[in-house]
Amino acid sequence: MSLNDILITPLSKKINLDGNILKVLKKSDPGFTEFGEAYFSLLNFGKIKGWKQHTSMVSNLVVPVGRIKFVFYLENQTSQKSFRIEEIGDTEYNRITVPPGIWFGFQGLQNPLSVLLNIASIEHDKNEEISKPLIDIPFTW
Repeated sequence: MSLNDILITPLSKKINLDGNILKVLKKSDPGFTEFGEAYFSLLNFGKIKGWKQHTSMVSNLVVPVGRIKFVFYLENQTSQKSFRIEEIGDTEYNRITVPPGIWFGFQGLQNPLSVLLNIASIEHDKNEEISKPLIDIPFTW
């Protein structure tokens, strides 16, 4: 497992005067494994959620509104080089595919809030997710 296993996929937008169309995920896309559930998470400006690690779930993360900084971390590495930072949002419209086993947290970068969509490979299972307080992983937000 490596932080290089995280996949960044540029997404398309169809600009329309009546309202834009934002593409997210097709079953033929790289990073799609299977569908379990989809949910939105609203993140207020400056707020941080994390750390979490999924043991089985593949997460497909998209930010259609606002901007979010994601920080990824592998626990078996201890130097600053073990972090990977990605920022996505309505101006850098990409999908981040996160395989199981990678710790991540995220911070809202746009006022008043940002919207995160996760298209998960499995349904939520509290026994499959591991959480840690922010202070447990040495990263300066």
